[in-house]
Amino acid sequence: MKIKTSINLLLWLGAVGLSLIMLVFVIGATWIGYSMKNLCKTAQWEYQGDCTTALIAQLQDEERGYKARNDAIWGLSQLGDERALPVLESYYTGNIPDQEPLDGSISQYELRKAIKAANGGVNLTAIFWKHDIN
Repeated sequence: MKIKTSINLLLWLGAVGLSLIMLVFVIGATWIGYSMKNLCKTAQWEYQGDCTTALIAQLQDEERGYKARNDAIWGLSQLGDERALPVLESYYTGNIPDQEPLDGSISQYELRKAIKAANGGVNLTAIFWKHDIN
C-alpha cells in the first residue's frame, strides 16, 4: 500500500512539474511574440516592407545605434528567414568575445544564432506567434 501511495505521489508531482514547465514555456513564447510584434511594427514604420525586409534595413542602417541593430539581429534570428542570410553573414566575423555589450558593437553571438536560424534552425516558440507577423 505504501509503494502505491508513493508511486501516485511521484506521478502527481511529475504532472505538476510538467505542467509548470509547459506554463513557463507558453508564457515565454507569448512574451517573445509580443516583443517580435512590436519590433516588426517599429521597423516597418521606419523602413517599409515585411518584417524581415524592415529588420534587414534596420540592421544595415549605420546611423542607428548598435542596440537597435542588435535588436534587428535578434528579430531576424526569431524569424529564421533565409532571405536575411547574406546580410547576416556579411556582418559575421566568427570572433565571439566572452562578453560583448549590445550597445557597443554588432553582436557576433547574436549573429551566429541568427545565421543558424536562417539556415533552417528550429524555433519552438514561433508556433505561438509567427502567424501574427507579416
